[in-house]
Amino acid sequence: MGHIIQTTVNGAFGETVEAAVAALEDEGFGVLCDIDVQATLKEKLGKECRQYRILGACNPALAHEGLAEEIELGALLPCNVIVYETDDGGVVVSAVDPQQLVGIAENAVLDSIATEVHERYERVLSTITDELGARSEV
Repeated sequence: MGHIIQTTVNGAFGETVEAAVAALEDEGFGVLCDIDVQATLKEKLGKECRQYRILGACNPALAHEGLAEEIELGALLPCNVIVYETDDGGVVVSAVDPQQLVGIAENAVLDSIATEVHERYERVLSTITDELGARSEV
């Protein structure tokens, strides 16, 4: 999937969410929204599903810079980071690849911002993996 960057870890779901939020904060992102998909689907549809959270992350300085260049960029914000359980007991943390995301805006000035966000997200995922341990591929 070329539109995301991700890692799979051995940590428990809750601790992985906490590690993701902390790592995002360390990179200057705030979590503007935290959607518990499992709870929402249970409440709204009576359906069971795996634990799944969507974290709407935003770095205010980079968002301001991007919006100053491209006002319609707001339709792509915040950048989502997802955390979900796998069938085999792992937990995946995925982030939208901002370099792919801003490509649809067709504004080359946004490329440097997207690269900066991409690099920060790579560090976020690395921090989570270092903290919780990478899940080996079977």
